[in-house]
Amino acid sequence: MTVNQALKRPEVLAPAGTLEKLKTAIHYGADAVYIGGNAYGLRSRAGNFTYEEMAEGVDFAKAHDAKVYVAANMVTHEGNQEGAGEFFRELRDVGISAVIVSDPALISICAAEAPGLPIHLSTQASATNYETLEFWREEGLERVVLAREVSMAEVAEIRKHTSVEIEAFIHGAMCISYSGRCTLSNHMSMRDANRGGCSQSCRWKYDLFDMPFAGERNSLTKNGAIEEEYSMSAVDMSMIEHIPDLIQNGVDSFKIEGRMKSIHYVSTVANVYKAAVDSYMADPDNYVCKQEWIDELWKVAQRELASGFYYDTPSENEQLFGARRKIPQYKFIGEVMAYDPITQTATIRQRNHFSVGDEIEFYGPGFHHFHQTVEVMYNEDGEAIDRAPNPMMLLTMPVKEPVAVGDMIRKKK
Repeated sequence: MTVNQALKRPEVLAPAGTLEKLKTAIHYGADAVYIGGNAYGLRSRAGNFTYEEMAEGVDFAKAHDAKVYVAANMVTHEGNQEGAGEFFRELRDVGISAVIVSDPALISICAAEAPGLPIHLSTQASATNYETLEFWREEGLERVVLAREVSMAEVAEIRKHTSVEIEAFIHGAMCISYSGRCTLSNHMSMRDANRGGCSQSCRWKYDLFDMPFAGERNSLTKNGAIEEEYSMSAVDMSMIEHIPDLIQNGVDSFKIEGRMKSIHYVSTVANVYKAAVDSYMADPDNYVCKQEWIDELWKVAQRELASGFYYDTPSENEQLFGARRKIPQYKFIGEVMAYDPITQTATIRQRNHFSVGDEIEFYGPGFHHFHQTVEVMYNEDGEAIDRAPNPMMLLTMPVKEPVAVGDMIRKKK
């Protein structure tokens, strides 16, 4: 079957919990990033941006033909909305491309008090059908982030009936509750999940106890009755093997989860999806999902990967029960700060301990990868050292292939 050549290229949208992650994501191919401001977001511990940092991030993004969105998707209680008008005006004036909101009160305030600032509906609003998307389009919203429970067949049907932009999650953590509407954290740690304080109670390990008499508590897990501590934690989503379905069914923005994740994660995942989208758009008829893309995503995987709700209702196989498949884990050990092509020497800022004799991997934008063994390295005084133990220390080492500023280095744990 010949694919329609007029297909719209989707935006690769990456998370950016800090200014460093923002720049990393864009450097590694993201068309846009989403960040948190100093209020109204759902990631109170994500290193949220000041207005000055937003301005720097917007300038960097514009210089690289990218966009910056701000998530302001908390559920407001009485009084929480005070000051929202000023907040949205600041975002508009600093050059933010859109704000991502779920609460109708904040949507109304933004539209009334910060005209000109585009509004996107957050996934927290659980948009699951085209009538809902049409409602929000008529209210003036440009884009709707679909609930993560929407199937691929429903995406196709939604696209047929509305012109509003569709943003959909394609990689990252899945919530065990419906569209993140959970109160476990509220009950178990007094931290409001829908106002920025989720303690991720679903990710904790739980035990099962037999309590036959008052004061007695016998662990069934430790007695061997259960194979592993019980968890209600969902596996992560990965749609790398389904890029054609997403594009052909009209998804305008591919959203990657993870504002709390590292620059190792952000750079790797943005790099992979950028490569996949570029490959598909260049030649849809002959597109093939490359094994190297899948392998690359596993290098930053924290959990097993599945396709979420897109093709079927998740079962116990999409939850972290029992024995798990082993995941090859890598750790981020450094980044390239400079490269001398004459001496073929890289200046590296250390991020994790590594030593002479270690097998390491360099990677950069555009899927430039190579492995080498660390044979020698030098500290800032030019003295040979056999290990790099100090966080953020600068060192130099010969490299067997050219590298560039911003390239990353990792090794197997």
